[in-house]
Amino acid sequence: MFLIKIPEADSTNRQILEFAAEREAPFALMAYSQTAGRGQRGNKWEAEPGRNITLSVLFHPRTVKASEQFIISQAVSVAIAETLRHYMPQYSSSVAIKWPNDIYVGNSKICGILIENVINGTEIVRSIAGIGLNVNQSVFLSDAPNPVSMRQLMGKEYDIDVLAQYLCNVIERFAKAFFVPNHYPRLRGRYFSMLWRAQGYHSYLDTASGEKFQGMISNIDASGYITLTDDNGRQRRYAFKEVEAINIDEP
Repeated sequence: MFLIKIPEADSTNRQILEFAAEREAPFALMAYSQTAGRGQRGNKWEAEPGRNITLSVLFHPRTVKASEQFIISQAVSVAIAETLRHYMPQYSSSVAIKWPNDIYVGNSKICGILIENVINGTEIVRSIAGIGLNVNQSVFLSDAPNPVSMRQLMGKEYDIDVLAQYLCNVIERFAKAFFVPNHYPRLRGRYFSMLWRAQGYHSYLDTASGEKFQGMISNIDASGYITLTDDNGRQRRYAFKEVEAINIDEP
């Protein structure tokens, strides 16, 4: 995949559009410093300049229907998880995808993904995947509860240029392989096999009602909705932001 590198951007998800007319998608834009990076729920993404990977990939996924746009999120998150397993083999069994697309190592967040789709009717006109991967940062100053970096885990520095290109190539390979309807089941199988808290009952918070409950992941459908079966056997279906995974000791 062609990777453009620039010194600074406010948001790579926004700035990649300035290059869209010049490049054939998919391509990626990486900024060594991102001044207004966005995370999920409108949060600001903390990334020490020159120490981490902040990049965006632009796709024109014309073979993916708007009703199944979650396939894009699944492909990108699985590609990143596979990349981390390659670079950190000691942690291979601990790398997991927290629904919908955060990447965790154990109970710590190492990567955030922000997918932004432009839809016209049933067609996805454009998809941008913004990726923030903690690589060489050793100290986190924000109030994010559980960040971790590759350096903290592995005790060594990484060449972010080499790592970014490898990651982009894996994402491109996954897009070519899985943005095809008859390959969706295989991608979903890989996604499910990597899910964080995939087994057993865990603590969740219904953000609308404030209710805490014990639930087990029973399904994630093509549109990205998650279904949790609570310990009373009730099926609870949620969109992103409607439910949060919590630790049992959280107030």
